[in-house]
Amino acid sequence: MDCYSYIKLINYIRLQKPDPKILTESSVALWEDDVYLKPGEMETWLMYDFDDLGSAPSTPHYAIDGKTPISNINFAELQQQIHDLTMKIRHRDMLLENYSKDMEKMKQVTRALVESGDQGTKNVGNMFHLASCGSSDYFNSYSHFGIHHEMLNDTIRTNSYKDAIFNNSKSLCDKIVLDVGCGTGILSMFAAKVGAKKVIAVDQSDVAYKAMDIIRENNLHDKIHIIKGQLEKTNLPEQKVDVIVSEWMGYFLLFEGMLDSVLYARDQYLQPDGLLLPNRCNISIVGISDRERYDKLVNFWDNVYGFSMKCMRSEVLKEGFIEIISHEKICTNSVIVTEIDLKTCSVNASIFSSKFTFTANKNAILTAIAGYFDTFFDLEHTVSFSTGPHAPKTHWQQTVFYLGETIDLKEGDTIEGTLSCTRLTKNVRGLLVTITIGKNKYQYHLD
Repeated sequence: MDCYSYIKLINYIRLQKPDPKILTESSVALWEDDVYLKPGEMETWLMYDFDDLGSAPSTPHYAIDGKTPISNINFAELQQQIHDLTMKIRHRDMLLENYSKDMEKMKQVTRALVESGDQGTKNVGNMFHLASCGSSDYFNSYSHFGIHHEMLNDTIRTNSYKDAIFNNSKSLCDKIVLDVGCGTGILSMFAAKVGAKKVIAVDQSDVAYKAMDIIRENNLHDKIHIIKGQLEKTNLPEQKVDVIVSEWMGYFLLFEGMLDSVLYARDQYLQPDGLLLPNRCNISIVGISDRERYDKLVNFWDNVYGFSMKCMRSEVLKEGFIEIISHEKICTNSVIVTEIDLKTCSVNASIFSSKFTFTANKNAILTAIAGYFDTFFDLEHTVSFSTGPHAPKTHWQQTVFYLGETIDLKEGDTIEGTLSCTRLTKNVRGLLVTITIGKNKYQYHLD
């Protein structure tokens, strides 16, 4: 048999799948038809002249005008590879653009540090941290190593999720779990370890590629399926899931959080009796007395090297600052201003208004109001954690709103006010917080 005959024989066997006796007992070559020159599936070894094996490959015998025909299966695979590579290139371009923006911001911060001196270090850092970012910047920010190191290093956050999953393993065993915004995949791996039947992990940032490596590194690729993409624009391999787990919370709970995506997942994929982890959160506020910090941040502008820059006070007072407030600076009771039940709430949960009453617990000067949130896993073995100044530090810290006018308090005095929250028009992940105390109305941007 020559090369052509051998190729025809192979393709005949693969296409017709004859009984071996038909071949051994036949007195004629059943594969003589030229239709068997075209393979059903492309085989790399069939693309070479057998006389040239071990040297440079020659043009295949069945090439047409020097071009090798490929099967539909291989063509689809090549299309997918081209698509994947194109997407990676686009993401790399976006990252380079984002790095360029970061460099420019760092230059601005450096200039501000030089101009303001050591006293302005903490102020500038916090203002830079809350710099404006759009949706693409938001997802690109999660491509950086640092933010995942910070979150994983937050033991209060990570151990709370671990305890909720491991202490309630019966609720996840043999279940289909959806991890929204999976990051490095730590929550997905927790779920897989307690016996989840399948875990679907979705993340839009480039960290999803690293999550794939991490899953393989820990031999969990048979249970965890990583999908890179925006959840709202992705078709999941399962129509319904039994459990949704997500670390979606942002600063002041709602700033740059992923509540909308979690609620979309709930409405589209969660079984009617399914679980949400966590399932409940609330936002609280508390009065703060820190005159030293207030003087450095706000009153600083009254006299800057002998010059008055009071016009800058109004700009500073528009910002919400991410800071750690020591327990000693608390001067009032805490008040819950909103509660969110993830099983029933809507995307309008970030729009609310609440009256509050503070009672002074000591003689003090009220300089700011600090906001924080608590998170609850209402399961058989309940788990919860707080991001407040009375609790151990988390990477969320507290969100501090400095008052334009400080208030002198004596122990037992009460203050009534209203806190309202709504989304920013130019950035749906940003917030506009309005605090009214008496005749004074203050507005703060988290943007």
